Amino acid sequence: MKKRIKPGPGQESVWDYPRPPRLERTSKHVKVYWQDRLIASTNQAFRILETSHPPVYYIPPTDIVKQFIQPAAGMKTFCEWKGSASYWNIIDEHGQVVSKAAAWSYSSPQGRYAEIEDYLAFYPSRITACFVNDEQVQAQAGDFYGGWITADIVGPFKGEPGTWGW
Repeated sequence: MKKRIKPGPGQESVWDYPRPPRLERTSKHVKVYWQDRLIASTNQAFRILETSHPPVYYIPPTDIVKQFIQPAAGMKTFCEWKGSASYWNIIDEHGQVVSKAAAWSYSSPQGRYAEIEDYLAFYPSRITACFVNDEQVQAQAGDFYGGWITADIVGPFKGEPGTWGW
């Protein structure tokens, strides 16, 4: 394992995040774009903070432009903490899928995660751009966890080759 990076002023280390993960409200301005279309914008997101992972942002369904998303039929996964997840495709103005399984949500999240019911989390790697307070995020490596890396988060981050055993 790579050595923990010491956070500087105003930074968080993902190694200080808890396990099981913590759900936390954020008033940061979160935006998601597909090409030049703003498909989500909110100041009412939640962050999930889990040891070794950059935060995942969950956006309320009321702050998502629904004409650009559709359920990804038959796609489900299970999280030991949050429960059964469903996936969402990004579609264009003609209803054609342009990014498969670009987001996920929990229709009945378990226990302490109940507040993110039907909120969507987007994979930054499957979207044109995601922003937190006007900073474009970097996608967490590995395309499994969907974390959002910003300048105020330090790692090393799980997801890169050789990190599955962390």
